[in-house]
Amino acid sequence: MPHGSVAGIPVVFRHRPLDATHHLFFAKRFKFYRALYLAMGSEGPSRRPFCLKCFKAASTCICSRLPSTPLDNSISVTILLHSLEKKHPLNSTRIAKLGLKNLEIVPVTDVNFHAQLVLRPLEPSMVAQMKPEGSLNFSDAKCCNGCRSAHSFNPQNPLERQVSDPSFTYHKQTPISSMLQRDFDVSSADSITMACDKCIVTCSSRDIKMFVERSCKPRINWVLETPIGRAAIDSGFTVKKLQRKELQPSKKLEDFDEFDIAIPPGAALLFPSDKAISLKEVDFEVKHLVVLDGTWAKAKRIYHENPWLQLLPHLKLDSGRESLYAEVRHEPKAGCFSTIESIVCAMKELGGAMEGLDKLLDVFRSMVDDQRVCCKDKIKDSVLETVSEP
Repeated sequence: MPHGSVAGIPVVFRHRPLDATHHLFFAKRFKFYRALYLAMGSEGPSRRPFCLKCFKAASTCICSRLPSTPLDNSISVTILLHSLEKKHPLNSTRIAKLGLKNLEIVPVTDVNFHAQLVLRPLEPSMVAQMKPEGSLNFSDAKCCNGCRSAHSFNPQNPLERQVSDPSFTYHKQTPISSMLQRDFDVSSADSITMACDKCIVTCSSRDIKMFVERSCKPRINWVLETPIGRAAIDSGFTVKKLQRKELQPSKKLEDFDEFDIAIPPGAALLFPSDKAISLKEVDFEVKHLVVLDGTWAKAKRIYHENPWLQLLPHLKLDSGRESLYAEVRHEPKAGCFSTIESIVCAMKELGGAMEGLDKLLDVFRSMVDDQRVCCKDKIKDSVLETVSEP
């Protein structure tokens, strides 16, 4: 038997094997917590009929609760929807999709290897009209938080290209130096490139190219000082994202286009970053809102892995009110709201209020009530089942 001491007194530890009673206790407790987990909104297996329009269970379909005609919102909306959120029973993007006319939903996934993004102004001729504000000095610019170094390159002299970590590779095969020669037009004398361990950003007179690696957190505010950066904000821009995924079970790598979207002029990002301003402080006309949909952790990852979002003005909601989510889904801090709550509140504050917006919140409130009832019923059934078992 194992020996030891407690407070200097010799003791002998006796190991008692688990008997059938202990095994039954732990089995019942596991079943109870599993039912609780599923009741709180996880995507467990189900054979229940689902509505193919709102993606809710047929018994809790919300289609009949929505206005018969989608609202013609004056402030258009683009939602970047994390792929794991689409079928979550409490995801409110389904309400925005069915309730708002001028809305686009863009599915996004995590960057597991590398991603390439290309941004181009909607009016390329504006680039030539933009003059740099003073002298462009990027000596203190950095591509991402914690990077050891960042460099601007002279495209006419490829020998000057140095990076802090030569192990950075694109698509697991091509070294970064080869990638630069292949994917960047080195004949252009008006481009500037910043690079560090996990990201590369190049601005030219034609486009802005970004390569980001997994877990990278680029900072590209310096792009707004370049002519093309200013032209993109003034005229709007298109952004295309290419990713690489691993196929199962072959483990082969395959490239795919994740999205190709247009962001119009007058756009702003609704996201509570450090540089976000309150909706009450906005002194410009907001014509378009970009919204991130996912858990707080997923939304932050979308933000970092899509650096072009940093070019937009950042707005945040007043954190003085509580989300309707509060009782059924955990929110990490005050000021975190569902997607439909965020959109409705922003529209009202920015002058885009219209009759019928509150109806969308009523639908969301009823959806939360359905989930609360479902949660209680599942917990009750699980407890009765556990108690009734011998």
